[in-house]
Amino acid sequence: MPADGSWELLPPDVLSCRPVTFAAGGSQQGLAVVQITVNGRTAELEEGLSILDALRRLGLEVPHLCHDDRVQAAAVCRTCLVEVEGEPKPVPSCATRLREGMVVRTDTPALEDERRGVLRMLAWRYPAEPAHRFPEKPFHKAVSGYGLSSELRGMHDLRLQDSSHPHIQVDMSRCIDCYLCVRICDELQGQFVWRVLGRGAETRVTPGTGVSLLASACVGCGACASTCPTGALEDKTRLEQGSPERWTRTTCPYCGVGCELEVGSRGERVVAVRPVLDAPVNKGHLCVKGRYAFEFVHADDRVTTPMIRDRLGWRRVSWPEATGFVAERLRGLVAQYGPDSVGVLGSSRATNEENYLAQKFARVVLGTNNVDCCARVCHAPTAAALKLMLGTGAATNSFNDIERARTLMVCGSNTTENHPVVGARIKQAALRGANLVVIDPRRIELADYAVLHLQHRLGTDVALFNAMAHTLVAEELVDREFIDSRVAEWEEFQRFIVDWTPERASALCGVSADSIRRAARLFGTAKPSLCVNGLGLTEHSQGTENVMCLVNLALLTGNVGRPGTGVNPMRGQNNVQGAAQMGCEPSNLTGFVPVAQGREAFERAWGAALPARKGLDVIQMVEAAKEGRLKGLWAIGYDLLLTNPGVERTRDALRKLGLLIVQDLFMNETAREVGTVFLPACSSFEKDGTFMNAERRIQRVRKVLEPLAGSKPDWEIICAVARALGHAQGFEQASPEEIWSEVRTVWKVGAGIGYSRLEQGGLQWPCPSEDHPGTEILHRSSFPVGPRAALRRIDFKPSAEARSAELPYLLNTGRSLYQFNAGTMTLRTPNRELRPADTLDLSPDDARALQLSEGDRVRVRSRYGEATLPAHVSERLRPGECFATFHTPTARVNALTSDERDPYTHTPEYKVTAVALEKC
Repeated sequence: MPADGSWELLPPDVLSCRPVTFAAGGSQQGLAVVQITVNGRTAELEEGLSILDALRRLGLEVPHLCHDDRVQAAAVCRTCLVEVEGEPKPVPSCATRLREGMVVRTDTPALEDERRGVLRMLAWRYPAEPAHRFPEKPFHKAVSGYGLSSELRGMHDLRLQDSSHPHIQVDMSRCIDCYLCVRICDELQGQFVWRVLGRGAETRVTPGTGVSLLASACVGCGACASTCPTGALEDKTRLEQGSPERWTRTTCPYCGVGCELEVGSRGERVVAVRPVLDAPVNKGHLCVKGRYAFEFVHADDRVTTPMIRDRLGWRRVSWPEATGFVAERLRGLVAQYGPDSVGVLGSSRATNEENYLAQKFARVVLGTNNVDCCARVCHAPTAAALKLMLGTGAATNSFNDIERARTLMVCGSNTTENHPVVGARIKQAALRGANLVVIDPRRIELADYAVLHLQHRLGTDVALFNAMAHTLVAEELVDREFIDSRVAEWEEFQRFIVDWTPERASALCGVSADSIRRAARLFGTAKPSLCVNGLGLTEHSQGTENVMCLVNLALLTGNVGRPGTGVNPMRGQNNVQGAAQMGCEPSNLTGFVPVAQGREAFERAWGAALPARKGLDVIQMVEAAKEGRLKGLWAIGYDLLLTNPGVERTRDALRKLGLLIVQDLFMNETAREVGTVFLPACSSFEKDGTFMNAERRIQRVRKVLEPLAGSKPDWEIICAVARALGHAQGFEQASPEEIWSEVRTVWKVGAGIGYSRLEQGGLQWPCPSEDHPGTEILHRSSFPVGPRAALRRIDFKPSAEARSAELPYLLNTGRSLYQFNAGTMTLRTPNRELRPADTLDLSPDDARALQLSEGDRVRVRSRYGEATLPAHVSERLRPGECFATFHTPTARVNALTSDERDPYTHTPEYKVTAVALEKC
């Protein structure tokens, strides 16, 4: 305590709470300071804090059983009461704001008696066993602290227990009616699962159905369990495996949102995950995958020994033998057929550091630009469109702009399922009054909250966006000031767009002309307007042009370079943005610098000559393998056979390779069927590094566990093979931080992002220097392409995959909430109980016509192959269109998909395939 008797403040970053919540776009700078007196000592604190916030800043604890910083204060538990001079009775500290000169007492005898009385009233019907087993729970701590443990006299009531959900155990014998579960489900997730039924002593909190949690609308985010002060709602892993011994802050290994986690471990096992409360990305929230789908790390079929396949099958070998074999075979192929006879695939599940080394290995050690990653089959069109039109192939804005926008337009993104934490933020924005426009062929969950849902026909996005642009121009809803100063080819675009009337587009896309006009008017007038786009735009034969048309709308309305605006792709995997940005891309080096433009600078930095020949992307590599031009391939964390279009065609091509190195955690389908060498990698929970999320944010990945015996981090494996090939120089790094330090020397816009700056949260590039704060919003005053960005004149080109008498349906494919991509991780967790298999979703009209009922097996046949799936009848699809997920290896959904691809990026057209359906 300072000598003058004032309080010494604890810094906010040592608190487990968020001490200040800022309005959208706000900052701590400029906040007024008030002087208060607490228990006889003075303190100066920011205006706007609650008394409870202030007490925690001062290191004072008062019980609070109904408060969570993630929801609005409710002041129902009465344990955080304090006395304030001038107030006739005690006030709830959680709901009372500081004011100048306030005098607060927290520890008077009357207050202590009041708290003890409240706790005693709750204790008499509360069971003693959980208080002893989990003393860290807030209610248990409070009861113990007030000496009331002996008064816990309740019993577990089996009628109030529910074990139906695979992740969350319900025991309402332990409920103290704080209603935090109700409020956090409503205010954070927006799922409205929990309801309060009854009155007085008969009051009960129950799932909305009143039957079971599993049968309710619960999406398994675990927010209710994370906030429950007693454990009435508890993670099953904690009950089964005990409380964690330590917590490690890291980043989620699933989608491109990049949620920060605290991973709880006990011994060498992950037993729990909770959200980082002050994380700028997820703000104390997680989804069912990030919070609960971690048990793949301990799956029984983790591969932990390198293997080489010979004529008798897989043979276990030592690491030196494996790396020596790989080096010898690569050396031989390059010597015999040339450097371009081999290729390397980086991984969206690997760190930035590892992807950087993978592309450096391809170019420096092998001498080829044949290097790519799975961005090719997802958001490469978005990166290409944004790069071509604006100059940077990444999101223009940040997730925080969701709360700043007046209009949100979600295009081809089932955000609440595929990027659930951002989806929840969009949902909450709509509930607060933002205009939500959903453009999607399916009636996704967000459409239920939208003011307008444009349910267009598959593959007609260009026609729809052009008609919106026509409306903006014809009705003079464009931002002329922005166009005059920052947009090129305006006159040419006006002449082009005049023919794209909403009536013309309506005939093509099946959306009324009136709805198209209404969407355009909202986007152009209720500003700022922000676009979110997903794979529903990119995985088309016009994928890049779909996104270009979206950029046109943003440019026409001035919704670029400003808060609450922009074009913002929802990247599919945790580090798919980083993999491409680090140079796992045949045409671009680290930083997405074109090879021809950056080759000399990288040659100086790396001390080696780099290839000038054009490299092959993954689609071209498969074609080259089929033709016998590609002889060897190293696939790092990428199950080509399961995820590429045309399973049979891909398998036939890969079988012609002389060497196929698979580096993964598990024996994936590529390794099982056509692999030559298997190198066992470890998970992101077992190594250090960084990931890059969809909003350009670099965040730390921290080792929670030691690698499972026999497995290694990807970077160590790459360096070992480089050394075996005689290229120790440039691959001698001893840690991921050393690799990242090298990345910063060649990637100038990331030069200011050092590990030390990432300790308390991520930074968004561009961040060129150590004193740079990072960049939330791109293109504020100019574009990398110049002072003006040109509008693009794009005509609609229908997909070659059209309905016919023989193939009368169109198939769309994508992800679901509970599984992730190829299911490599999630199928090895209890999430398989929530979605055990892929389904074919179709409309009730189509189900009746085919005499199909829920669960019936359906044979799906395209021009390229067939698959059999159980039917799921859904009101969310248009007649004539069906949808299938692709998570289950045995389903082989990609046997159906076509050879059609985007001409700019070669991204496959996963979203439109003509099929026939037949009941099995």
